Amino acid sequence: MMPSCRSLAPLLLLSVATVPGAALAHQEVAPRAARAAAPAGNDPGVAPARGVGEGAGPFRRMVIRGATLIDGTGSVPRGPVDIVIEGNRIADIRQAGWPGLPLKPGRAPQDADQEIDATGMYVLPGFVDAHTHLPGPDKAPDASYAYKLWLAHGVTTVRGVSLASPAYTSRDKARSARNEIVAPRIFNYQTLGSGWSGGRISSPDKAREWVRWAARNDIDGIKFFGRDDETPEVMTAAIDEAHKNKMGTVAHLSQTGVANFNGIIAGRAHLDTITHFYGHMESLLKDHTIQKVSPDYNFYNELQRFAQVADIKDEVYAPGSPEWWEYLHEQKANGVTFDPTFNIYAASRDLMRARNADWQGRYTTPQLWNYFQSTRDNHGSYFFDWTSQIETNWKGFYRNFFQLIHDYNQIGGRVTIGTDSGFIYKVYGFAYVEELELLQEAGLTPLEIFRSATVNGAKTLMEPKGEEPQFGAVRRGMLADLVIVPENPLANLKTLYGTGFVRLNPQTNKQERIGGVRYTIKDGIVYDAPRLLADVAAMVAREKQVVPTPVPPPVIPLEPGFVATAQPVATP
Repeated sequence: MMPSCRSLAPLLLLSVATVPGAALAHQEVAPRAARAAAPAGNDPGVAPARGVGEGAGPFRRMVIRGATLIDGTGSVPRGPVDIVIEGNRIADIRQAGWPGLPLKPGRAPQDADQEIDATGMYVLPGFVDAHTHLPGPDKAPDASYAYKLWLAHGVTTVRGVSLASPAYTSRDKARSARNEIVAPRIFNYQTLGSGWSGGRISSPDKAREWVRWAARNDIDGIKFFGRDDETPEVMTAAIDEAHKNKMGTVAHLSQTGVANFNGIIAGRAHLDTITHFYGHMESLLKDHTIQKVSPDYNFYNELQRFAQVADIKDEVYAPGSPEWWEYLHEQKANGVTFDPTFNIYAASRDLMRARNADWQGRYTTPQLWNYFQSTRDNHGSYFFDWTSQIETNWKGFYRNFFQLIHDYNQIGGRVTIGTDSGFIYKVYGFAYVEELELLQEAGLTPLEIFRSATVNGAKTLMEPKGEEPQFGAVRRGMLADLVIVPENPLANLKTLYGTGFVRLNPQTNKQERIGGVRYTIKDGIVYDAPRLLADVAAMVAREKQVVPTPVPPPVIPLEPGFVATAQPVATP
């Protein structure tokens, strides 16, 4: 029986019964010995069941009162509105008054079990992260570390590519669907050949056989790398078979295979999504067909690999050239989604900024922080001797990459938000907000960015299934996946960070930390975002007692008592 009270804050302190009802981002080298010894293929520790006080609801009827709505479709903001939620669905959206005037009194419905006073706040659809992995035991004690950080930043749906092993991911996908754990909704993508006992994928026929097996075993889609046995023929067959079985496809077109299967070839094979930048620039090479590398280049030397990858900027057709536009228009015609994951390589252009981010000291586990440190046998820790010149090259590369994504969005190509957190100084949740900021740097407007973060991600996940999305927009009948924030995110994306944003109060002439997500609602269940962050901070503090960090992370002091609350800007 659901508790009945009109204020949400006390409810979150009451007992709430549980509701019944890591793969590596770019891993193409042998993992270090410590990881190889981890049980169950380096699967994460099991996330604990949703406990007392972790989330409230779903309710027979809940009303979010007086908010400004950004609905995710690209529509302009509107408000004040009341959003009525019944169970786990949005039942109605009603105008609650006019800007600058008092809210209408006595607004229906008056029989809600729960109300949230969101006067002055903003409501958006729950965010979709289209490129995720869970941290293995070498990064965090269990999966709840990532799950809570995602929810604390408004991410209510994730596509694991892969999240963890097929069996682990399938189990948590079901646990999340039943709301037995504090976690986003999960889509289970796996690399070709994962999880079965049928042998290596050595031919197109074998690839088709694995795809049919995967479709029967709760796998929603395939992640390709284009390496080893993933020949163009094998990938083309697997993509075709995936679509016949209503499965999605996404590819990181690795440098080891991109010469034979670049972005344009993948698009012609009807690949659904290109993630990262790989494959795009190789399709635009001007004077040759393979990127130039130094004579001593070795892919397994990650300093060389990542330092030289940015040099392709000088080898491609210029932005705005006929060849540039030809590539983009053909990819749009092929229906390819671009998932740029700008953030995961952003440290390459400014290492100091990434290492010293506000959240590293408080929300990065010591295991993950140790993982980030430079070493030759740990993937993504390639800053052995990172120079100003290398960073300059990466900044030039990003100018081209930003323009590519901007132009694709401009012609109506679909762009989504993915993060690939857990590598290269990028922490779950926080990296999502950084990705939004980087899309703004690429030239997308905030409304375009939130469309990418919500409805675009939902369509990308549901179209392969032949189904209309039930999440990704705030509309009648949609699932109640919502984000409630006290500050206007269209004015400043930084206010979405869990550590907030520092702004000078002109009345006191002192800095104040404001912003952060206040509530995340997933499937009609309301999560207190500051409490989720507090849970993670406590986990990190516990781990620091037992896991040494030879090079400790910087700790940026946060103002005492900071929580995500509405603090309107004072006028000087």
